Parts: sequence; C-alpha cells; structure tokens
Amino acid sequence: MRAMAMSYEDAVAELFQAPHAAFIGERKRLAGELKAAGDKAAATTLGKLPRPSISVWVVNQMWWHARDAFEALFETAEKLRAGQLEASGPHRAAIAKLRARAATILADAGHAATEATLRRVTTTLSALAAAGSFEPDLPGALAADRDPPGFEAVGIPTPVTEDDAAGDGDDDDDAEKRAAKRKTSAAHPAGRASNDNTNDGAATTKRELSEARRREQTEAKRAEAEAATERKRAEQAEAKRLAEQRQLESALRTAQLDLDRRTKEHDRLRKAAEDAERAVEKARTVVAELESQLASLAEADV
Repeated sequence: MRAMAMSYEDAVAELFQAPHAAFIGERKRLAGELKAAGDKAAATTLGKLPRPSISVWVVNQMWWHARDAFEALFETAEKLRAGQLEASGPHRAAIAKLRARAATILADAGHAATEATLRRVTTTLSALAAAGSFEPDLPGALAADRDPPGFEAVGIPTPVTEDDAAGDGDDDDDAEKRAAKRKTSAAHPAGRASNDNTNDGAATTKRELSEARRREQTEAKRAEAEAATERKRAEQAEAKRLAEQRQLESALRTAQLDLDRRTKEHDRLRKAAEDAERAVEKARTVVAELESQLASLAEADV
C-alpha cells in the first residue's frame, strides 16, 4: 500500500515545528520531498519561506505545544471585540500565561529568554488576538513578528506592560474613559439612552476595568515569578546534567585506559601461551625421537 504524498500544508506544519537551528535543513529536505512527489510549485514556495526570528519561532511552538492557552487567548479576544469587558482580565491572564510558557520553551531549547524577546512575543500574541487568526499565514506557521492594528479599533484594551504600570495615572484614566464609552455605546444605542444611565454605566465600567487591571497585574506578576522559577529549575537541571556528564566522561576515559592496558596484557599472555605451546610440542618431538633411537639400540643388542 503506497503512502500518501505529503501536502504543502503538512510540510509547512512539520517545518515550523522544527528546532530553530534546524529550520534551513528541514526546509531543504521537505522541499525535496514535495518535488519528488511531483508538486514542484509547492516545493518552490516552501523553499522560499524565510527562517523566523526567535520570537516568532517560539510563538509558533506555543501554537503546536500550548494549544489550550492559545485558544483561550483567541476566545477572550473575541469576547472583548463583542464588548464584553469582563473578559479583559482573562484575556491579559492568557497573554501572561503564554509569555511564561514562551520563557520555558526558550530555556528548554537552549535559547535566552530575554526581556526584549518576551516583550516582542507579547506584542505578537496581542496582534494575533486582535486579528483573531494567523492569516495570511497558516496556523502555527507565522513568518514574522506582528504589531497590533490599534486595540481600540477592534475593541480590545491595550495590554498593560511593566512601563505602563510604572507611569502616572492620566493614561489609565483616559483608557478607563474610552472603555466606559465603548461599553455605554454598546449597551445604549445613540438617541435612546439618558445622561444618567450613561454616567452610571461609565462609573460601573470604570470600577470593572480597574478591578480587571489589578487582577491582570497580579496574574502577570505571578506568571513572571513562575517563569523565573522555571528558568532557575531548568538552569539547575542543566548544571546537574553537565556535572553528571563530566563525571561519566572521566569514568569513561579511566575505563578505556584500563581496557587498553588489560588488552595489551591479554595479548602478551596469549603470545606467551602460544610460544609455550610450541615449546612443549618441540620437547615432545625430541622426547619421541630419543625414545625411538633408544628402542632401536635395545633391539640391536638382542
């Protein structure tokens, strides 16, 4: 039974799951398979795909290996676009969780989980959430970093960064006012809401958004702490592995030297045994000849 030929989508999925350093080699191999299967156009297209940056690479890895967290990101973003501001906290928590997972994946793969890389990852995740998909790229095959198209334009609050949290409160008030305006507009169509209802809705939204921001900041700090703990655990495990490797390498060198010494001694003893065997055989021959000569003399005397 003939195996089914690999499709372009299958080749892309396999390529973008490969280790970052192996991307070029895998691209060449997979393009060769597509070409051998008769799909030259797909092979050419695949062969032109650029190797993603390390921040893009880890975002793709999370699509393949942290799908639940990624789907939570898209689900909360969809709720925010529908005007459900109570999803703001869970949305930021989803981004924080993916950021922490990115740090772990980078460390496990031997890459530095720098603040610049993780910030770029967070921005790209926010952009994908705003778009609601990977398009025009295939899912899990993001080719380049993304920048959000303006969160207010799609109904998603701007993510809170460490710099934002450290700044003054003016921007927060503006964000709260904009969020209140969005919620009030969604709840009360133009021309049918009174000023009192609008003010009440704005005050409620302000409280909800402030609480969501506090929860998000707490979640972000917890995620950062978990990521730091994971990195420390990974570093300790790597140090232990390297120490054990050095011990084993040292023991191996000692065993190899002992084996060489014993092999030489064995060869020497085997050669000595062979020489001794030949000497014994020669002595037997001499004894046999002398016994024969002595018997001949005895017969002659008789």
